[in-house]
Amino acid sequence: MGKGNKKPWSTKAVMRQIYELGLWGSGSSEFYSGNGSRDPKLVSPYIKVVREFLETFEEPISICDLGCGDFNIGQQLIEFTEAYFAVDIVPELISHLKSKFNDSNLEFFCLDIAKDQLPKADCAILRQVLQHLSNDEIIEITEKLDQYQFVLLTEHIPNSDFVANNDIISGQGIRLKKQSGVDLLESPFNLKIKSKRTLLSIPLEANQGKIETVLYKLS
Repeated sequence: MGKGNKKPWSTKAVMRQIYELGLWGSGSSEFYSGNGSRDPKLVSPYIKVVREFLETFEEPISICDLGCGDFNIGQQLIEFTEAYFAVDIVPELISHLKSKFNDSNLEFFCLDIAKDQLPKADCAILRQVLQHLSNDEIIEITEKLDQYQFVLLTEHIPNSDFVANNDIISGQGIRLKKQSGVDLLESPFNLKIKSKRTLLSIPLEANQGKIETVLYKLS
């Protein structure tokens, strides 16, 4: 088989290698999900707006964190929820998190969010996850989102107008290098929503785009 015809690695294999080689950086933790999970300039404002959203409910709601990564962010939200389901594709990461966190309303799952059935909850969180995946995988995920009342989506996108959803191979960078970004409301995803609200938009330095968090109400 020619070199150009080699089948791309599975998403699980790619993500495992990222953690094994520290391709998203390294820190005091055995697993490190990059600056998006650790930089206070990105994390603190995000935690603030998500907590404010969660506190609008008279009774705590349940969260399904799809692509929880090193859980530096999720651990700061648990106390504001009725139940928190944290999902990631890397088995070693999930085993590590299970040994570290034991909150009574917290449960971890090792799942491929494109292929596997997802835990039911009131709200799904997808924080800088879809940007790493191919359009085919995002379509599979999008088709499952209607089981949630809300979706909190965070994506790294260009600062200015862009052509949405240029395809990539899962795990090989993000669409920013193509002057593109994920927009679930546009083709080929066409997510059906009742409302959309931008909760947070953080510009990055040196024309590196922005990190934007939107809240979709689906039902």
